[in-house]
Amino acid sequence: MSSPEVSGILENSKELDRIRKEQEEVLVEINKMHKKLQATPEVVEKPGDNSLSRLKVLYTLAKDLSESEITISSMLLNQLDHLVPPGPQGQLRRRLEGNDPKRKRMKTDSDISRISNNVRSQLEACANLKGEQVAARVRLDEADKDEWFVVKVLHFDKETREFEVLDEEPGDDDEGGGQRKYKLPMSRIIPFPKRNDLSNVQDFPTGSQVLAVYPGTTALYKATVVNGHRKRKTDDYLLEFDDDEENGSLPKRTVHFQKVVPLPEESRQ
Repeated sequence: MSSPEVSGILENSKELDRIRKEQEEVLVEINKMHKKLQATPEVVEKPGDNSLSRLKVLYTLAKDLSESEITISSMLLNQLDHLVPPGPQGQLRRRLEGNDPKRKRMKTDSDISRISNNVRSQLEACANLKGEQVAARVRLDEADKDEWFVVKVLHFDKETREFEVLDEEPGDDDEGGGQRKYKLPMSRIIPFPKRNDLSNVQDFPTGSQVLAVYPGTTALYKATVVNGHRKRKTDDYLLEFDDDEENGSLPKRTVHFQKVVPLPEESRQ
């Protein structure tokens, strides 16, 4: 058994393990969406709700991952067929396959690239966030699940799917009072829109619930869009932040579109 052959098997095994871990993460998100829609089906009729489009994205990703799993598993079987000595095991393998030529056909590297394109593009986009400010949920306990802060991306590890981020301006209640680093999964990071790529900036219509940086702070809170920036022909949104009551009413605050992001599903009521 040559080293290149062993190396190829190990690489494909590692890729298969990665795909299955990502499948588990996607299935968890799909189940969350199912429970939400079962409990409150009327939510899809609310302005700005993206539940159905989000579910479509998750199902598409699940399909791509399933196809990738089949491809990598087939490649591993083919590699092992070349290494396992002829005999009962090889005969059993042939009986399991039968005479269906479709089951014997092996997909090429180009097929794998096509199937995994969406996943790889997502990872590349995460890696390109190095040095950028993003919104992050850095707290580990569920009691603080709605607390999001502006942090700086130091590094993204494509293998572990984790971000290393820096909280440059921690609050007064943080021990030590200095800058703090965190390692966070992709699910706890939301990129901010970029001024030089307005084609990908989401337009939140009036009545939408969003997550936005509260003026004068580095913290993000739930808010409702009073007027969208495109309708007002400016770069700002006019927002009403939850629990921001002054003199018996919610003041309307101006926030630049680069500091407004979609409200995470776990933060919706």
